[in-house]
Amino acid sequence: MTVQAKDIVPGLAGIPAAESKISYIDGQKGILEYRGYAIATLAEESSFEEVSWLLLYGELPTAEELAGFRSRLRENRQLPERMYELVKSLPGAGHPMDALQACTAALGMYDRSRDYDDTEHADQACIRLLAAMPVLVAAFERHRAGKDFVAPDPELDTAACFLWMLTGQKPDELAARVLDVALILHADHTMNASTFAARVVASTEADPYTVCSSALGALTGPLHGGANERVLVMLKQIGGPDQVEAWLEGQIASKSKIMGFGHRVYKVKDPRSVILQALARQLFDKLGTTPIYDTAIELEDKVVAQLGHKGIYPNVDFFSGIVYSKLNIPVDCFTPIFAIARVAGWLSHWREQMKNNRIFRPSQVYVGGHERKYAPIEQR
Repeated sequence: MTVQAKDIVPGLAGIPAAESKISYIDGQKGILEYRGYAIATLAEESSFEEVSWLLLYGELPTAEELAGFRSRLRENRQLPERMYELVKSLPGAGHPMDALQACTAALGMYDRSRDYDDTEHADQACIRLLAAMPVLVAAFERHRAGKDFVAPDPELDTAACFLWMLTGQKPDELAARVLDVALILHADHTMNASTFAARVVASTEADPYTVCSSALGALTGPLHGGANERVLVMLKQIGGPDQVEAWLEGQIASKSKIMGFGHRVYKVKDPRSVILQALARQLFDKLGTTPIYDTAIELEDKVVAQLGHKGIYPNVDFFSGIVYSKLNIPVDCFTPIFAIARVAGWLSHWREQMKNNRIFRPSQVYVGGHERKYAPIEQR
C-alpha cells in the first residue's frame, strides 16, 4: 500500500510503536505507574535502587534480592582506571552530557562477554551501566573544576553516593532522600524520545552500552532533556516574585513559552511535579528560602490562575531544577542527573525489546523529483 502525505503523523504523535509492561500514563487523570505501581506510592515507600529492580525485572525485590542488587551496584562503581584517564582527557569546557555519552560508549569496550542472550551477562551489563552513570557524571564535574576525583563510598546508596562524589561532603539525610525521590520520578516515562531511540537501536540487536549511548544522544536535544536548566535561567531572568505578574503578562501577550509548564501528555498537573514540590518545600524550609524559590511559587500561582483552564500546569522540570540548584548541583549537570535515573528505564526497554524483537523500519512519503537528467560536471 502506498503511503500518502495525508497519512503522516508528525512526530508519530499518539502512534503506538510497541507493547510494554514497564510504565503507564493517563494524562487526563494525572496518573503515572511503574509496572502497575503508582508513582506516589513508590516515591513515598521505595528507593531508586528498588525501583530500578522493579523496572528491570517486573516485580518488587525481596529483601535478599535487593541486598544482593545493592551489593553488586556498589562493587561496580569501581571503574577501570583508563575510564578515569578518558575523563581527564576530555575538554573541561565541554558539556557534561557529551562527556557522559562518550564515556558510556567507551565503557562498553570493557565488556568482553557480548553474549547478551545470556541472562547473567545481560544482568551484569545492566548493573555496570546503572553503577557507572553517577560515577562518570561526578568524575567529569570534578575534572572540569580542577579537583581530584572522590572515590565512591560503598556504604552509601546511589543518590547519597552521587552527592558525595560530586562535592566530597557527606549529604544530610533530607538532601539524599530528595535526590533519591527525584531519581525515582525520572526513571521511566513510556515512549519518550530517548526511550524510543533506545528501542530503535535495541531492535538492531546492538549492545546495551550502544543503546544507552544512543538514548543519551536523544536526551541532549533541547526539546527533550535540559528543560529544567532553562527553567532556572527563566526564573533568574524574571527578577523576583514582585516581577512575576508583569513578566507573565508579557509572555502571554507575545505567546511565548513559559518553561516548566505544560506537557505533551498531561492535561492536569504532572504527578511527578506534585511529589517534587512537596519535597522542595521540605528542603527550603530546612535550608532557607531563596529568591528563585519564591519566584517559582509566585509564578505557579499566577500561571495556574490564568492558564490552568487550558491544561497548562507545572511539569516535573519546573521543580527539579530548583531542587538541584538548592543541592548546589551545577546547572548543566541537571540533564545528566536525568540520565542517571532514566538509564533504568532505557535498560528495561532494551530487555523488553529483545524478548520479541523486530527491527524498526518505518516507511516514508517521498516528495522529491523523478527521472532527472544527469549533466556532466563540466556542463553544470
